[in-house]
This record gives sequence, structure tokens and C-alpha cells, in this order.
Amino acid sequence: MITSDFKKKMTDSWFSYLQSQICKEFEYLEKNKVKFSKRIWSKNKKDEGGGISYLLTKGKIFDKVGVNKSTVSGIFPKKFRSKILGAERKGRYWASGISVVAHMRNPKMPAIHFNTRFIVTSKEWFGGGVDATPSYEDNKEKKMIHNFLKEVCVQNRKNYKKYKKWCDEYFYLPHRGEARGIGGIFFDYETKDWIKNFKFVRELGLSFIDISKKVIKRKEKFKWTKKDKEKQLFKRGRYVEFNLLYDRGTRFGLNSGGNIDSILMSLPPEARWK
Repeated sequence: MITSDFKKKMTDSWFSYLQSQICKEFEYLEKNKVKFSKRIWSKNKKDEGGGISYLLTKGKIFDKVGVNKSTVSGIFPKKFRSKILGAERKGRYWASGISVVAHMRNPKMPAIHFNTRFIVTSKEWFGGGVDATPSYEDNKEKKMIHNFLKEVCVQNRKNYKKYKKWCDEYFYLPHRGEARGIGGIFFDYETKDWIKNFKFVRELGLSFIDISKKVIKRKEKFKWTKKDKEKQLFKRGRYVEFNLLYDRGTRFGLNSGGNIDSILMSLPPEARWK
């Protein structure tokens, strides 16, 4: 029988490895002329863990990209416990995960988001997803991204249609009556068969690297105008609204004593509203 401690150790190690690989690949896309800065943080109680945040800004490809990995534990505030599976009574938790948000310099490229996590309360489960938010919809690009994600799901016997629908419903701004982007996949509360779910999470992480490289290589030489940039900044405003009003990761981070700068890493360097 696989112990909970073994699962924690394996997922923590994987997320650290994936973080290093993503940073390496993204620096390579910048031709190693722009590097990530590194920040290590700890919760107020040192025995409750912390994280490592990598941030790259003002590149030729990336306007801003953050790659965060954290492993934390503790007790949720009482008002938040009912929102987390298995934390309703005692509120105790352990969580490890990685989150990536890439805001591109070129308005013709979509913002890309990825995260995966493993959470332990009185229950234990995986969650995560990949999605894209373009300023200009590109049907060929949309199809390419969704085909990548569908293939990972099919290979791991995961329900792509369910995950896609969940993503469409999750990344929606009800106060605007519009989707944040073109979707992708989103999943949560994957509690059964840890070995298969861990394999799926690993393969999804590697696929995210491939998807990012495909999107960037295809459009890195696309020309853009001031008008294009204005449209991108307006779209980023919608991104900000979602992440501050509805995002689960933001709420989880704030209620688990996470690092504020790392939690808000997802926000773009510049945005605009009419």
C-alpha cells in the first residue's frame, strides 16, 4: 500500500522538477538573454512550509511570466473549511502544487495558464488544468491547443469532454456574461487511483511545455500595432477581474497563509479598462 507520506514526497519532488524544466525552456525561448529572478518564501510558522517563485519580465517573448511552486500545510480558517473537500471538521491540510501564468509581449499570442496540485485533508486528490486567453481568436491555434489536451486525456483515460466543459464553465465572468478565453481543460477532486492520476498530472505538465513552445514558435514573428496592444491590455483587464473575483487558487492561497506576491503573480504587468 502506498502511504500518504510517499505520495507527498513524490508529488513535491515532481512539482519542483517541473518548475525547473519550465524555467529552463522559457529562458531558452528568450535565447537566454533574459533570466528568471528567484524568490524563496516561508509561511509565518516555518514548519508549515513555503515555496519558490520564479519571475521573468520584459523579455522579447514574455511581458511577464511567473512559475510558482509551493508545499504548505496548516489549518484553514473556520469560515473557509466548508469550501475544501475533507477539511470541513478539523480544517487541517497539506498541499503541493505548481502554477504558471505567461503574459506575452506580442498581442497576437495568447496568455497561457497552467497549474496542477495535490491536496491532502481527511481526503486526498489532484486538481489542475491548462487554458489560454487570446486577444484575437485564432481557430487554428485553438484547435491545436485542444488537440494537445485531448490527446493527453485520451492516453490517460480521462474524460476530455467533461474537463473541457468544466473549464468553459469555470473560466467564465458572470458579471460580464463572457468567457475569459478559449478554454482548455480543468479538473478537480480526482480522488481515485493515485498512481494513474499522478501519471496524468506529470504528462499534462510536460504537454504544457510543448503547447507553449508550439504557440510561441508559430507567432513569435507576427507583427503587431499599437491598436493590437490596446486590445491586449483591455483583454488583460478581464483576466484581472476573473483572478481577483473568482479564482479558486487565489482564494486558496489567501486562506492558507501563502505569499501575497506569489498569489498575485498571475496579474499582468499592465491592463486597461474602458
